[in-house]
Amino acid sequence: MELPVKILYRGLEKSDQIDNLVLEYATRLDKFCDHINRCDVAIEQRNHAHQKGNPYYVRIDVTVRPRHELVAREEQMDNGSHAPLAKAIHDAFKTMERELRRVVDKQRRDVKTHADTRSPK
Repeated sequence: MELPVKILYRGLEKSDQIDNLVLEYATRLDKFCDHINRCDVAIEQRNHAHQKGNPYYVRIDVTVRPRHELVAREEQMDNGSHAPLAKAIHDAFKTMERELRRVVDKQRRDVKTHADTRSPK
């Protein structure tokens, strides 16, 4: 299934390299859940006036049938280290993978539920 991905940029220039990275991670989400309706990715740099310390903010919104809205957020500081935006994207998608696994396990009823924990009277 081709996953519909919408990428939104705020406070930074659109980049084909970032688009390709996001699309690569988004296609991996299809492995965990085959009934994703949409995937919206917002990439933002809030304070772009500083030389260092500019936080990159990545938010992923995924809708899964039936009636599940999942959100993953990640923020990385640009403190001169290597590729803080790529790390924020990677971490946000890893969080989304965990959320998708949780939802799929719940739908399959693979999650253990605790029975009534009160003692019998």
